Amino acid sequence: MTAYKSSLLKLLDERGYIHQVTDAAALDALASKEIVSAYIGFDATASSLHVGSLVQIMMLRRLQQAGHRPIVLMGGGTTKVGDPSGKDESRQLLTHDQIDANIAGIRRVFDHFLTFGDGRGDAIMVNNADWLDRLEYVQFLREVGKHFTINRMLTFDSVRLRLDREQPLTFLEFNYMILQAYDFLELTRRVGCRAQFGGSDQWGNIVNGIELGRRIEGTELFGVTTPLITTADGAKMGKTAQGAVWLNADLLSAYDYWQFWRNTADADVGRFLKLFTDLSLEDIGKLESLQGAEINQAKIILATEATAMLHGREAAEAAARTAAETFSGGGVGEDLPTLSLGEGMNIAHALTALGFTPSNKEAKRKIAEGAVRLDDVTVNDPGLVVTAAQEPLKLSLGKKRHALLVR
Repeated sequence: MTAYKSSLLKLLDERGYIHQVTDAAALDALASKEIVSAYIGFDATASSLHVGSLVQIMMLRRLQQAGHRPIVLMGGGTTKVGDPSGKDESRQLLTHDQIDANIAGIRRVFDHFLTFGDGRGDAIMVNNADWLDRLEYVQFLREVGKHFTINRMLTFDSVRLRLDREQPLTFLEFNYMILQAYDFLELTRRVGCRAQFGGSDQWGNIVNGIELGRRIEGTELFGVTTPLITTADGAKMGKTAQGAVWLNADLLSAYDYWQFWRNTADADVGRFLKLFTDLSLEDIGKLESLQGAEINQAKIILATEATAMLHGREAAEAAARTAAETFSGGGVGEDLPTLSLGEGMNIAHALTALGFTPSNKEAKRKIAEGAVRLDDVTVNDPGLVVTAAQEPLKLSLGKKRHALLVR
């Protein structure tokens, strides 16, 4: 661990956010003497971000906690192009209205993590469509394009990945790295931004922006990347058998979000407490020292603290109570996800409608394996049609996924 002097880099370093820094000593000195504005960009490809973006959101939260100013850059412009980083194929292009609707949905997530306003350390949200939509292409190429060489761009992982796999890389996407660099330049001009944060896959794009700012404006800019967040078994953070773990409540309930964190592997608990909660390092150290079955208490605290940050303390504690009643007490917690059966529903369809299985075929496979229970009785018939009684029925898949079936 590097001996940083600024509260910003100390905080980021001790909680595990730092993978690379472009000029650590200079950024450390700058953050020690003045408020630093730093940004992270988020393209609006869906109506919500998912938990794979959470480490970046938390990095902006740490920036604000250290007394600096977060800039949330919404990619209203770059979403129209598509970031090729880590992608095997081109992204489906969205309409202007779809992008605007997605930005509105994503904004709700940030309100839970950041304080927005007009103060020196208050977060701001900016949309790069404000300048990218107004670019005059030939003039842009003359002023900005001359600072980029094809030779260098071909060395970028995002480009080489596609070419090595003989996957098409459109000229539209090839421009993405130039536009991202230009975003950094524009944010420096407009709001005094001095640093860009991002995942480790964004290192080349960040360096491009730093160099562009130096060449055109003569401004010293900085970049900080986070490590790739994977689980102990090597899986990418937030990827589950049921699909993406969404941050918007209308796409994933507080209970299911709580349950996602409760299912954290033993080896990941300490690291995730540092990254995704505001608990002190002293408290986290105590939780990390728990052994055997006691580690489950640390997982419950992780789930409750992470859920409280996104959904509020009341919802988090309700989810914890529901889990305790469902798993420990043998009862049915009132906060479980519910599904209305109407006049009746096939058991496989119910599992899929709840998101427990990605398809009816998978649901039938789980039934054949004996993993599905209705009111704690194993279901063996994939053709069973369930009709709701006066009291809700508890549908379970394995030991950890439960829901209520109602009229």
